[in-house]
Amino acid sequence: MLISRLVVAIILLPVGLYLIVVGGLPYTLLVALFIGLAAWEYVGLFRAGGYHPAGVLIPAGSLLLVFARSVDGFQSAPWIISLLVLASMTYHLVSYERGRDQAATDFSITLAGMFYLGWLGAYLISLRDLPEGKWWVLLALPGVWLADSGAYLIGSRFGRHHPVQRLSPKKTWEGYLAGVVCGTLGTASLAILWRVGAGPESTINAVRGAWLGLVLSLLTPLGDLGESMFKRQFGVKDSGALFLGHGGAFDRIDSWLWAGAIGYYLILWFYL
Repeated sequence: MLISRLVVAIILLPVGLYLIVVGGLPYTLLVALFIGLAAWEYVGLFRAGGYHPAGVLIPAGSLLLVFARSVDGFQSAPWIISLLVLASMTYHLVSYERGRDQAATDFSITLAGMFYLGWLGAYLISLRDLPEGKWWVLLALPGVWLADSGAYLIGSRFGRHHPVQRLSPKKTWEGYLAGVVCGTLGTASLAILWRVGAGPESTINAVRGAWLGLVLSLLTPLGDLGESMFKRQFGVKDSGALFLGHGGAFDRIDSWLWAGAIGYYLILWFYL
């Protein structure tokens, strides 16, 4: 499993780093690709559980939120959100009339999918659009990856105490604490490196990197547990099989969704 994870990371990491640095449309397309695939997998998870969310509307709505954030930030959000809510209700009214007795529940699932994946996922665009955005993205996302890796390596070997037996029985307090340490120190170290590239006027420094890494390491595991909740309920191991050893797109971005939103506001409110 570890070897498969490393192989995929070695292949995809250079592409991802390049697109983060380039920014603009190429970066937006990268984010849209992951969000769109994750939204499709979300639909599949709930359909496996016997629900009928709007199969096309969830990926389409999620992508609309992502591309709108890229075009004009939050400016178009009110009318887009209104449109998506009304379109979802219309879809499920028709579904009920055609005999789907659980259409009201399906409506809730449709809205939840678009906003959880599309609205939160779009913060990866907002984070990149901040001043020095490429450096902040290159702190936040690798910081989450370092925390996840530390938690996996230490937890799998030394973990003894399991705090979330129903959600994720392999997760341990030992792994979680190791993840927090690795995420905090790793992000601080990256901040020192990135400051060289960002220049002496940069707002990035080791202390801010450490705080960012600490907060993300503490909170982003909840994103992973959130997806685990979906999979546990429906008896599915992975959301998909897109990446060898990593599962699907949703499996890859479950923590990034939290990192984008939390990182954006942490940086905006305290560092800029």
